[in-house]
Amino acid sequence: MRVYLDFLGCRLNEAELSSWRRQLTAQGHQLTEFANEAHVIALNTCAVTSEAARKSRKQLRLLHKQNPKALMVATGCYATLSANSVQKMLGVDLVVPNAEKDLLPFKLEALIQDKSMPNLATEPAAQPIQSNSRTRAFVKIQDGCRNKCTFCIVTVARGNEKSRTISDIVDEINHLCALGYQEAVLTGVHIGGYGGDINTNLKALIKAILNHTDIPRLRVGSLEPWDIPDGFFELFQNTRLCPHLHLPLQSGSDSVLKRMIRRCRISSFEHLLTDARSAHPNMNVTTDLIVGFPGETEFEFQETMETLERFRFGDMHLFRYSSRAGTAASRLPNPVPPEIIKQRHQQVQQRYLTHRAEYWDSLVNQVHPVLWERDVSVLETGELKWSGYTHNYVRISCVTNANQRLFNECTDTKIIGHEDRGLIGIAYPE
Repeated sequence: MRVYLDFLGCRLNEAELSSWRRQLTAQGHQLTEFANEAHVIALNTCAVTSEAARKSRKQLRLLHKQNPKALMVATGCYATLSANSVQKMLGVDLVVPNAEKDLLPFKLEALIQDKSMPNLATEPAAQPIQSNSRTRAFVKIQDGCRNKCTFCIVTVARGNEKSRTISDIVDEINHLCALGYQEAVLTGVHIGGYGGDINTNLKALIKAILNHTDIPRLRVGSLEPWDIPDGFFELFQNTRLCPHLHLPLQSGSDSVLKRMIRRCRISSFEHLLTDARSAHPNMNVTTDLIVGFPGETEFEFQETMETLERFRFGDMHLFRYSSRAGTAASRLPNPVPPEIIKQRHQQVQQRYLTHRAEYWDSLVNQVHPVLWERDVSVLETGELKWSGYTHNYVRISCVTNANQRLFNECTDTKIIGHEDRGLIGIAYPE
């Protein structure tokens, strides 16, 4: 059968999609990059915000419209939380809840057999999609979350924590390395809690990967600040571990953090930030922030602005608070008016973009290793414009002549400036 896979939302959803691609290919199925050619369409949905849920509904409708004859499968957080309405209203033939999504490739086969679709057995043997858009692989190391952040619906949708074994993860990364991937990114819902259910931890996993795989670059996904154990920063002495940490702050006010039931305060985060930046000369610390959380006063917002001025993150995912039914925050009093949330969002955005530009300025004239992921465009001169990421996770572009191919190469690159989307560099291929 021909299968079209797509996802919305987090890196974990993308990691799961990549795993399904490999499993379906091994089972002899054909993957297609075009929904209108597929026998089966599967979408890994998102529900982290109300907007993400809306986009999930919109994408399901769009895919069904593009190929009304295909069997439609929905999985992920939105499909799990709204299974009944998804099947009744959006033309979905099968909902695979998060608890069963590791079995999705087998469920697709069962769905095909149940619907008795003709002539699928005669499909040609599948070939891996030769995509020139990714050289990093996202590796799911665990699922679920034990934290009780009041704004989060994902803990409801994903359920209890469940970790993969170290040997299983090491085997997968060795397989990805053999396929030519240059970087593995560890992902999950709560990766700092990795191993709590199988008597191990994230630090032990990282050591095992560095010791028992040859993957050139290893990157750690989003880490809650209270999960970082003693001695964790010593791991960055290994140059294969990328000097980038994404540490979600969520608010720069202790009183807001308390209402969010976040297990850290500004003073402890500041100590952590100092230790992280001291661990590696090129450490880039990025974060998440929510503005307009219920009850956020002007004083609390100004506390956040002052915190951001001190911390000066390299980049940020900035969110306007949106109420999600089923979360504790949706029941809190004193919601912030939408127009105030919009104003605060604009103020924070202006501040963090200024900090990001200043951080990029500090990198000019330095030489950093860059993994080149794709050719963005062909210029009028015939030259190629390439896009990639530095080892500390800053987007960068460079221009080469038409014969100089950088895809999936990791090269030393001199940073000569920056533009709106990232750095500009000159690559020095071997």
